[in-house]
Amino acid sequence: MTFQTLELAYDVGVATVTLKRPEKRNALSIQLLNELLVVLDEIEKSDGQVLILTGAGKAFCAGMDLDELKTLTEKSHDENVEDSRRMAQIFRRLYDFPKPTIAAVNGAAIAGGTGLATMCDFTLATPDAKFGYTEVRIGFVPAIVSSILVWQVGHKIARDLLLTGRIFEAVEGHRLGLVNEVVPAEQLMGRARELAARLMENSPASLRMTKKLINSYIADALDRQIESAVQENAAIRQTQDFQEGVGSFLEKRKPRWSGH
Repeated sequence: MTFQTLELAYDVGVATVTLKRPEKRNALSIQLLNELLVVLDEIEKSDGQVLILTGAGKAFCAGMDLDELKTLTEKSHDENVEDSRRMAQIFRRLYDFPKPTIAAVNGAAIAGGTGLATMCDFTLATPDAKFGYTEVRIGFVPAIVSSILVWQVGHKIARDLLLTGRIFEAVEGHRLGLVNEVVPAEQLMGRARELAARLMENSPASLRMTKKLINSYIADALDRQIESAVQENAAIRQTQDFQEGVGSFLEKRKPRWSGH
C-alpha cells in the first residue's frame, strides 16, 4: 500500500516506519493517524520482527496538526468522543503491538508525539530531543496517555509532568525512566537497528508471549481507565477554557482562563 503521511521500509526483519510530514514537524493529522493504524496491521501480518518508529526531518512528532486543532472547537460531543476513541485506539494498538517496538526520537516529541514515544517498548532519543505532555497549557486533558504514564513512572512523576505541562529534555526523560538511552544524532538509527538485531536473536514466539504477559497484568484496569479517559477528553472540549486555550494558542497570545 502507498502511504501519503508516512513511509514503511523493511530491512532484514526490521520494519521502519517514518512519519513523513517534515514541513509540519510530523504533526498528527487524521490521515496520519488512520495510516498509522493501517501500517501497524500490515507489519503485524508481515515477516518483520521488530518495529522502529521515527520522524523525517528535525522533529519526531510535534503533536496535533494545527488545521485539525482548529476544527475541534466546532465539533459536537459525539464527534469529540469519536476523535478521542481514535487516539486511544492508536495509543493502545502501539502499546499492545505483539512485536517489539522502538521509538527513535530524532527531535521534538510534543503532546501526542510524546505519547507515541511513551507507548513503545524502547525509547531512544538524541540529546536535543524534547518531550512534553503539554495538553493542560491549551485547555486540553492529557487523558489517554495519562492512563499508561501513571503505570510507567508512578503518581508523583506523572502529576509533575501532566499538571505542569512542562517541556523536558532527553537526559531528564532518561532519569525518569521514559527514555532508555540518549544517543548522538548521527548514531540514533544505527543504535536502533543494533537494538532490533539483539531482539531478533530471541525467539519471536517468546517475545510475543512475554509482551502479552506483561500487558495482561494491567489490561483490565487499563480498559476501564482508557474508557474514562476518552470521556474526559471529549468533555473538556465543551468547556470555555478549551475554547480559550485553543484560540490563544492559534493566535499566539497568553490565555485568559475562566475556570469553566
